[in-house]
Amino acid sequence: MQAEEKKSLVGEEYEVEIGPVAHGGHCIARTAEGQVLFVRHALPGERVVVRVTEGEEGARFLRADAVRILEPSKDRIEAPCPFAGPGRCGGCDWQHAKPGAQRRLKGEVIAEQLKRLAGLTPEEVGWDGTVVPAEGDKLPAGQVPQWRTRVQYAVDAEGHAGLRRHRSHEIERIDHCMIAAEGVSELGIERRDWTGMESVEAIAATGSQDRQVILTPRPGARLPLVELDKPVSVLRVDEKSGGVHRVHGRPFVRERADGRTHRVAGGGFWQVHPKAADTLVTAVMQGLLPRKGEMALDLYCGVGLFAGALADRLGEKGAVLGIESGKRAVEDARHNLADFPRVRIEQGKVESVLPRTGITEVDLIVLDPPRAGAGRTTVAHLCSLDARRIAYVACDPAALARDLAYFREGGYRVRTLRAFDLFPMTSHVECVAVLEPATKGL
Repeated sequence: MQAEEKKSLVGEEYEVEIGPVAHGGHCIARTAEGQVLFVRHALPGERVVVRVTEGEEGARFLRADAVRILEPSKDRIEAPCPFAGPGRCGGCDWQHAKPGAQRRLKGEVIAEQLKRLAGLTPEEVGWDGTVVPAEGDKLPAGQVPQWRTRVQYAVDAEGHAGLRRHRSHEIERIDHCMIAAEGVSELGIERRDWTGMESVEAIAATGSQDRQVILTPRPGARLPLVELDKPVSVLRVDEKSGGVHRVHGRPFVRERADGRTHRVAGGGFWQVHPKAADTLVTAVMQGLLPRKGEMALDLYCGVGLFAGALADRLGEKGAVLGIESGKRAVEDARHNLADFPRVRIEQGKVESVLPRTGITEVDLIVLDPPRAGAGRTTVAHLCSLDARRIAYVACDPAALARDLAYFREGGYRVRTLRAFDLFPMTSHVECVAVLEPATKGL
């Protein structure tokens, strides 16, 4: 017998009271029947009317937007961005919340993930519960920091650049992104015709005037003549290989952090907020307190930001091994760290390369894994190396919490945790956890 098709609830409206914030830029509510709702554009404690955007009868949860605010929170403001709101641009999650409230919400998410996935309280990880804004970002309600130095624009069928709607391939046309850094906005991407392109990524380097656009053409389309409002390098993504090739100008941008210049080629990974790299290096070095002559690992090392900072502080007798899977990032890291003879960069996945190195003991470890985290096997290996301190840089509090539970199994405890609001207006948050052997001081 064919299973009975369940009725879609998309478009249904419910009046609900909004409960706590949850990981992912939404809050929790329940229908009168008890069905769970993940609600965007709402704040805890509000009474609202929601409209379902995804889900069907009997589903574990429904997704919904708050479309009418009956009893607003004191933390609510009118979204500064004209493209924010239900059914509109999906780039920001908290435009409707005061800046201080956004940081409190992020702190509540971190605390909830730590408790649920690692059984840890803020006190147990040495965290005061605050999420710290980046320098210069503490602005009054209604003002938006221009922090996003890398913006990926989607292009619609008519050649207009815009941003995707939440959980959708549909494109919201915009004439300006409020969180884009000045160096991105001044290129004027939104005012140009991008017919034949699938996407346009704009990059404005921190600490140099380097500007770059990376074009992804639709199959068979020709590249347009790129004439923007400022000098810019142009790269293209090859539709077959997915590789990035230079069209004209430099194939890289120069980023400045920790007093050093870093080459980042072809849209490679670099922190998006202009203050992020320096903020994170400072937090990591304050947590590790490197000593001259020590041996350190920098895992998922990218173009060598932390490896360079470590090498600089460990001195001529210290040594750093960096591991990174991306071929181009490894090339950049080796270039960026060429003046440190005792730094080595290996290419490959951490879980494959680290066991092959034969290293059985190190003093310090930095890891900055992708959003999914490092995982149980890698964490177990790191615990076996007897490092006196480990710094874990995390862009996802759920992955961080899971990995902290694995570190505890391996005999490490969290000494301090710090949280930074390096993605204002969005639900994302960056954390730095510093760990040490649980037996230390006992």
